[in-house]
Amino acid sequence: MTTHLVWLRNDLRINDNYALHAACRSADARVIALFIATPGQWAQHHMAPKQAEFIWQSLLDVQQSLAKKGIPLHLAECDDFTASVALLQEFCKEQRVDRLFYNYQYEVNERQRDAAVERTLFDQKVMVQGFDDSLLLPPGSVLTGNREMYKVFTPFSRAFVKRLHEGLPECLPAPDVREGGAIATNDSPFKAFDYPREEVDARLFPVGEQAAIARLREFCQQPVTQYPELRDLPARDGTSRLSVYLATGVLSPRQCLHRLLKQHPRGLEDPQVFVWLNELIWREFYRHLLVAWPSLCRHQPFTRWTRGVKWRDDERGLLAWQQGKTGYPIVDAAMRQLNSLGWMHNRLRMITASFLVKDLLIDWREGERYFMSQLLDGDLAANNGGWQWAASTGTDAAPYFRIFNPTTQGERFDKTGEFIRHWLPELRAVPEKYIHQPHEWAKKNQQSLDYPLPIVEHKHARQQTLDAFEAARKQTD
Repeated sequence: MTTHLVWLRNDLRINDNYALHAACRSADARVIALFIATPGQWAQHHMAPKQAEFIWQSLLDVQQSLAKKGIPLHLAECDDFTASVALLQEFCKEQRVDRLFYNYQYEVNERQRDAAVERTLFDQKVMVQGFDDSLLLPPGSVLTGNREMYKVFTPFSRAFVKRLHEGLPECLPAPDVREGGAIATNDSPFKAFDYPREEVDARLFPVGEQAAIARLREFCQQPVTQYPELRDLPARDGTSRLSVYLATGVLSPRQCLHRLLKQHPRGLEDPQVFVWLNELIWREFYRHLLVAWPSLCRHQPFTRWTRGVKWRDDERGLLAWQQGKTGYPIVDAAMRQLNSLGWMHNRLRMITASFLVKDLLIDWREGERYFMSQLLDGDLAANNGGWQWAASTGTDAAPYFRIFNPTTQGERFDKTGEFIRHWLPELRAVPEKYIHQPHEWAKKNQQSLDYPLPIVEHKHARQQTLDAFEAARKQTD
């Protein structure tokens, strides 16, 4: 009997899993699965303890789902990706594996690891097959007329939609039960990761594939049509909150696309529905960029001249930003949401990133690292892409002279201060008229606030940033 091994990574699901589906095609094969925890590597990549907990709980869920199909899931642990190559080689020997199936990851370290695995197992006469599973369309398949990767999102999106009109990517079912039937599992068969873990709010982010599918179905009904109007309002539950499931692979982007089109058959043309679909295309854009420009994985700015920007070394400012104590209510409420939930509303990600880079003139990589250390949905491509957009260092980024005013951003997107009051209880007594400038109210009414004064004056900080960027640009002229 041949043995097929499915190497799970960020694809913790049994539905629409290309590697799992391929491994199960042969009814005669013995199919087993393996997940390798690499806490040393996770630490290097600043994985959030909340994400580690979510992955752990998701593994327990997928272990139960696989067991019902007659497929055992093994968990192994080693320090880093280099050690995982030898571990996988030994595991294949012990289990007499004939074929290995896995889904591609596109970051540089992951691609180097996978290339080493393929070389090693080739010598061991184990056939290895990889799949483009975490994207709707594989990297390199959406190119300009000159056969180059797009550097601007809008034409990429148009070309992407054109490809979808030509044919949708296939969404595969879960595998059938293996010939031997379901197998028994213990309640907690795995030894816990040697990595910090923090509790996740299960009401907002319930663990498991079925919970993710239920959330997707619910969102693709009425909420997706309201998404354009509500998505920028952090006090409203107007986003899908599916990013954590996509980042960990509990849900696939194909499931999102097919469910959306099942509910809204004209979703590729309907402007109301397409707004959310376009966010999935942004996700694709950033991942395609990683493959075209691997230096992005090494935290290099896409726009070369921005390497010359003189960032400020401001530990006090960085700490105030991290703790939500900048004196700008919308920024502070957003950062406290991140620190508490491990998640932040997308509009607020832009506002807080802009504040760190454009008001404090702190290197965007400091913010990128901190977000990764906190985010449940931490994903290198999306996080790096978002930060480089906000910092005006990336491809198709906001122009460096476009600088958010944190006060007017708060007034525009949290007009009544509902979101601010939720996360900043010390401002609950401040009237709506003054919620975005609470110290103005306190001064007029001779009140004392247990809330910091603004750590920078926006107008002055804006000019300082413009000067720094203009100086860097002139150096390359």
